[in-house]
Amino acid sequence: MSTSQGRSGEEIAARYLSRRGFNIIARNIRLGRGELDIITSSDELLLFVEVKAHKTRGSGLLAVNADKCARLYSAAEAWLVKYPRYAGLQCRFDLIIVTPRMGLPSWVPARIEHMKDIIN
Repeated sequence: MSTSQGRSGEEIAARYLSRRGFNIIARNIRLGRGELDIITSSDELLLFVEVKAHKTRGSGLLAVNADKCARLYSAAEAWLVKYPRYAGLQCRFDLIIVTPRMGLPSWVPARIEHMKDIIN
């Protein structure tokens, strides 16, 4: 998908997380070997959220391979070094896949799938 579709997917994901009580700390941060789409917190939990806006769920899943996970981890480590006040929080890596409702009117919202703890 295009950069504009990716940004739209990230905006949808950020609104989704905010509605669920998460505080958006930062977005689109490039550090280490990767980029962090959304960094958010809730209580004692710090989430590093990868967002994939793809035409199908399967292609979104395929885009998060072992190399991508390693780059996310590297970027998160670099971010925590830069912002040590968050180092005491429990960290988790989540994936949000945003897929459009193909063939349906534009007012039908995209499908959002939130997968928790994608990196062990």
